[in-house]
Amino acid sequence: MNPSLDRESLALCAPKLAQLSQQVLFDDVWKRPELTPRDRSLITLATLAALGRLQQLPWHLNFARQNGLRDDEITEAFTHLAFYAGWPAAVSALGCQQEGKQACP
Repeated sequence: MNPSLDRESLALCAPKLAQLSQQVLFDDVWKRPELTPRDRSLITLATLAALGRLQQLPWHLNFARQNGLRDDEITEAFTHLAFYAGWPAAVSALGCQQEGKQACP
């Protein structure tokens, strides 16, 4: 799997997209009070997994942990997802989660 672009590398190759992502997505949408950052992370992880956007999962898995999701909750979300988005989507997402755990000390 090719690594996804982080904020810095995205800013180098697509400065306007990086700017819009920061201003609209992270400085506005993610800060709206109707959902907590934790809830938004759970929705984001489920959506990325269901759509097979695996390159984006590692960054969002770390962000979800920063937003208060525990690994057992993430695992449970991906297990639940298997029945709605399919086994392959759930197993692929769990694989990304396991890779991230092994990479962390």
